[in-house]
Amino acid sequence: MSETGNIAIIGEKDLCAPFRLFGLTVFAPKSLDEARAMLAQVVDEKYAICLIQETWLGELKAEVEELSQKFSPVCVGFSDFRAASKSVEILMRQLSIKATGSEALFARGRKKNETR
Repeated sequence: MSETGNIAIIGEKDLCAPFRLFGLTVFAPKSLDEARAMLAQVVDEKYAICLIQETWLGELKAEVEELSQKFSPVCVGFSDFRAASKSVEILMRQLSIKATGSEALFARGRKKNETR
């Protein structure tokens, strides 16, 4: 078991740093190679759970699939509020287009926000 806890998190530093308050070990890779090395470290240090931000989950798909054959670590993906906000915006834009046949509602809001 790792010295600092049994849950690790791999993701963007600004998003994941607060998780240290809850005893999670945070890994903030800057490149794919670094992310792979950090995931290998999670395995070597025998973490039970590894939370992986969606932005890295796709990149580490092969490694995560390989780890799914093992008992631990259990790798779980998560998305952050920024991705959810973008998804909601896209959904609302699509609904607006279906309902009105236009993107006008979003075009006006975008111009208003750009002038601020």
